[in-house]
Amino acid sequence: MSALHQITTAALRCLPAETAHGLALQGLAAGFGPRERADDFPSLAQSLMGMSFANPVAVSAGFDKNALAVTGVRRLGTGFVEVGGVTPRPQPGNPRPRVFRLAEDRAAINRLGFNNDGAQAVHARLAALDMGGTPLGVNLAANGDSAEPADDFVALVERFAPVADFLTVDISCPNSSNGQVFLDPQALEGLLARLNAARDASGARPAMFGKLSPDIDDTRLAELIAVMRAAGIDAITVCNTTTERPASLQSAHAGERGGLSGAPLFEMANEMLRKVYAMTGGEVPLVGVGGIMSGADAWTKIRAGASLVQLYTGMVYEGPGLVQAIKRHLAQELERGGHANIADAVGSEHR
Repeated sequence: MSALHQITTAALRCLPAETAHGLALQGLAAGFGPRERADDFPSLAQSLMGMSFANPVAVSAGFDKNALAVTGVRRLGTGFVEVGGVTPRPQPGNPRPRVFRLAEDRAAINRLGFNNDGAQAVHARLAALDMGGTPLGVNLAANGDSAEPADDFVALVERFAPVADFLTVDISCPNSSNGQVFLDPQALEGLLARLNAARDASGARPAMFGKLSPDIDDTRLAELIAVMRAAGIDAITVCNTTTERPASLQSAHAGERGGLSGAPLFEMANEMLRKVYAMTGGEVPLVGVGGIMSGADAWTKIRAGASLVQLYTGMVYEGPGLVQAIKRHLAQELERGGHANIADAVGSEHR
């Protein structure tokens, strides 16, 4: 990472977390930040679900909720982009302050509550983009005050199917009243049936991802995976933030309500990733999220079963150059391990 980006990252950490996030987005939207190629390490390229990924690294949903800086995020060198979560109607989210850095723990807690500009505004921005072949995803969420959250998801699929390469059904947010309604297997089964029908009726065929919470037991996890596989889900994102608070946390903000992300989530997320890989027999592509702070962390998730990885909190502490650093590390690990390409390494710790 350049000295300028290091200085900028350090300066942003002196500001309130949500203010710093907003400024970072504005900077990327204005053309500041790294300008890296996505395809600079050929061994990282792979084809999944009918999409071509120049590399497996991206910034997770929640970073650019409103699709304000998609081009800037692509210039970080990412292999794909995911925006959102997007709700049908604009939503202010929860009262501020609602984002907290836990610097001593290299972590963050947020209770944003799906604050976003709404589907109409986000759709207009996405429809105007030229992604140049980079896969584009939209993270979908129900409005917090919706009486029929399933209807919200159906409306979102109908709107975004024509402009997205994949849609993520986010059933795992701990910060919204409707954020985890569909962690009930029967409710999820009904929802996915309706979403598949809506996607088919749209005439488009984006891939469908499901995003899970780390705060579910193994029995419930197995039930949800079975429902997703029966519905033909294309990929599973593991995982969202956690409401658990490890005893190791040192920050004064450790007791704040919301979802914990960053380094303390890493091992919990990895354990879940390994379980989901085993439950699916490696037959469903997985997106590994949670606690990626370095290239070594991303490599651990690849070997545990992730075909793709996403990060967010890591950039708060390591800066925007983290994407490129991860790609470089992954390419080096592939060469050291004698792997022909990234797909060859996925789930390698299980073999």
